[in-house]
Amino acid sequence: MIALTGVSKRFGVRTVLDDVSLALRPGAVTALVGPNGSGKTTLIKMILGLTRPDRGALLVCGTPADERGSYRRAIGYMPQLARFPENLTVRHIIALVRALRPDAACDESLGEELGLSTMMDVPFGVLSGGMRQKVNAAIAFLFRPAVLILDEPTAGLDPVATGILKARIRAVRAEGRTVLVTSHVMGELEELADDVAFLCDGRLQFSGTVAELLAETREHRLERAVAALVRRREA
Repeated sequence: MIALTGVSKRFGVRTVLDDVSLALRPGAVTALVGPNGSGKTTLIKMILGLTRPDRGALLVCGTPADERGSYRRAIGYMPQLARFPENLTVRHIIALVRALRPDAACDESLGEELGLSTMMDVPFGVLSGGMRQKVNAAIAFLFRPAVLILDEPTAGLDPVATGILKARIRAVRAEGRTVLVTSHVMGELEELADDVAFLCDGRLQFSGTVAELLAETREHRLERAVAALVRRREA
């Protein structure tokens, strides 16, 4: 579980997050949505420990997100773009990541389902964008993290790989893990998400279930409901 209480963050004169309180519950997929520049990236960086709040508290699985960073062992992160040394093979990259947590149990089944066994000795630099994304996904799920943060997880994946990844997201949700996902593909979020957190201008404008959002906006699709929130804010 992730819990933010009264979190604020400024960069210079700009307030990027303004008094954000949000709880991401176990056993649920939360879609983090909002227009460009709304604070989504900063919020994710804050959970990952890449930036610190100016004010407020952040807990990950009950542990304060402080400078010691021990809480990050509970997180699996899939960035929008995978960045690993171009000269290393897939096998070496996975071995390198595993060496960072030598005592942690590993689950390589997602990589096997995605067909990584056929590219283990291929340098990362010659992989296609979709193949890189498969490596990215396999590493995010590798240590069976209690919390998964997935940023545009299906970008570049073919339909078969997309289906495999979506099935895995549903499986970890059923196991009671916490999933935070961002995507510009509203149909994908509608298919996966239980909850929605809508950020705009650094403030949390809505937090609740998908059903509650649809009821509040009187819309039948998530894409139209989110658009209604944006229009409401601009009015």
